[in-house]
This record gives sequence, C-alpha cells and structure tokens, in this order.
Amino acid sequence: MEAMRMNGNTGKSLGRDALPEELKPLVERACQGLSPDRSGLETLLGWPEERAAGLARAAEQVRAHWFGDAVSFCGILNAKSGSCSEDCAFCAQSAHYAGQAPEYGFLPLGEIVRAAQALRDAGASRFAVVTSGKRLSDADFEHLLQAVRTVADLGLHADCSPGILDRDRLEAFRRAGGCTYHHNLETGRTFFPRICSTHAYDEDVRAVRDALKAGLEVCSGGIFGLGESWEDRLELALELRDLGVSSVPVNFLHPMPGTPMADRPVLSCAEALKILALFRFVLPDRHVRICGGRHDVFGPEEREWAYAAGASGIMVGDYLTLRGRDAGEDRELARRLERRPG
Repeated sequence: MEAMRMNGNTGKSLGRDALPEELKPLVERACQGLSPDRSGLETLLGWPEERAAGLARAAEQVRAHWFGDAVSFCGILNAKSGSCSEDCAFCAQSAHYAGQAPEYGFLPLGEIVRAAQALRDAGASRFAVVTSGKRLSDADFEHLLQAVRTVADLGLHADCSPGILDRDRLEAFRRAGGCTYHHNLETGRTFFPRICSTHAYDEDVRAVRDALKAGLEVCSGGIFGLGESWEDRLELALELRDLGVSSVPVNFLHPMPGTPMADRPVLSCAEALKILALFRFVLPDRHVRICGGRHDVFGPEEREWAYAAGASGIMVGDYLTLRGRDAGEDRELARRLERRPG
C-alpha cells in the first residue's frame, strides 16, 4: 500500500515500517483472544501518534487472525428523523439545539425497501432501520416490525436502532426476524454527563444488557472527538468488552452546526488509527466497524487505511443526516485491496 499522509499539521508519512517489537507481545496475546494486561494498555495509550502506522499494522494482524480477508459491509437508513427529546451534544437531531437535520415521521415501507435493496446490491450484508428519539410510539414500533420483516425477506441481516426497547419489544423484534439491536453508549461512563443530561448512562447499559438477555446480537460503540481523554476511550472499550457485545461501531465526530460541538476540530488520521487499534486490542475477536465521520478523518489520500487498521467492518452508503459516498466505491476499493465483502 502506498504511503499516505496524515490529516492535521504533522506532515508525517504513515510509511511501511516493520511491525514494532514492543507491539509483538500484544499481537500474540490478542490472537489468543485476550485483552492487553496493564502494561499493554499503558503501551497503547502512550503510543505516539507519529508512529500510528506501526500500531495500525499490529491491529491489522489481529483482525486478519480472527476475520481473514473478509470485510463486513453494513448500511443504515434514517427512517424517522429529528425532534429527539435527548440533548446529546453532538447530535443535530436533538430538539434542544438549532441543528439542521431534516424532520420527518416514519418513512413509508417502500422507501425503506428501496434503500435496503440498493445497499444489498452494493455488497452490504446488514441493514439497520434507525429512528430518532428515545422510545417509539406503538404505531411506529409496529411500522418498525413490518420493515424488519421485509428487510429480512430481502436476504439481509435485519437490524434496528430504535432507542430503548423494553423486553417485550425486544422479543417482538427477534420474532419478526431481527438480528442485531444497535444502541451506542457514546463515550465512557465518566465523560458521559458532559455530553448528555436527559438520561443516565446506566439506562443505556441496561438497554444493552436486556437485548443480550433476549438472545439478540448487540452492536454498541461510541463517537470520538468530543473532547474525551484517552482514559475515557479506554473506559468505554472495557465497558463494552465486559458487557459482551459482538459488534462495536467507531464513529468520528463530524461537527454539526447548531450543536454544542459545532466548533470541535475533526480528529486527525493518526488519532483515528490509534483509536481503532485500541478497540481492536481490547476486543480482539469482536467486530470493530468504522461508521460515521470516516470520510472526515480518512481523506482521499488516506481512505485505504479504513481497510488496513484493524477494522473488520465498514458502514457504506449514507449516514444519519449526511450524505456518504457511493457504496460501489467501497466495494471496488475492497476488491482492489483483496478484501472480500462478507
């Protein structure tokens, strides 16, 4: 792979150096399914960003051990947008801020089906129906179940991100053919009160636990670049590991006008690579998926790193409130890098 330049002001090349010696014990441990010990965590947290390429290569060895040449493509649809009651500081859909997200009720089933078919044809194996808000009305939940059944009939893994579901609704989702319940913790427990005050962290943790108890796969991760520390990032990774989720989406902040995070800087490519490596080593055998914000941190000269830094999955197509790139571009890039959508 050609050397690509980092975002930011470092001006350094990612390079093609050999795997650093101090990372080899971490790779060996991760290939046994073990998270780093205290010394290994200190190595990861203290790793200099100018050496991010070596860290990314180490994380990639761990990914290849567990997932081979496969890359999991997933897609989402913002099926119900805006007017959210929660005050998450990064989100343009919050009713607390003057964000610019569109507002609309649950999309007709036909629109959901067309979006699912397009992503399936581009190589996605999973499709999630995402809805704004903490809880769905009874009518909207029935609409969600209808969408899940239809998506499953298309041969896709039918997933959903509908806010918090109680145990009866989780069971109904499973019976309708649902595969994975998405519910992000967003950040570490310590930092969470600085980005959301309308619900408690434990409420999100309980939602994840309830879904796992219901026999569902759970996709839960966070968003990075909110001003959190590396200790906050590690706290989130360890919480997700201990919960036992099978899939971890890694999102990078795209500062949205009208939100409290509007003036936050975009993370550099090097910092994003280090975040991915941290999560790959802490959760060696789980799916780590690059999702929102990836086109901000991985520019045109760096986009191949999304497939070479330890991530086992990529979200393709559009994001919640932003247009993405043509999913076919990702399929072609994966082919060129000898990664097999699966």
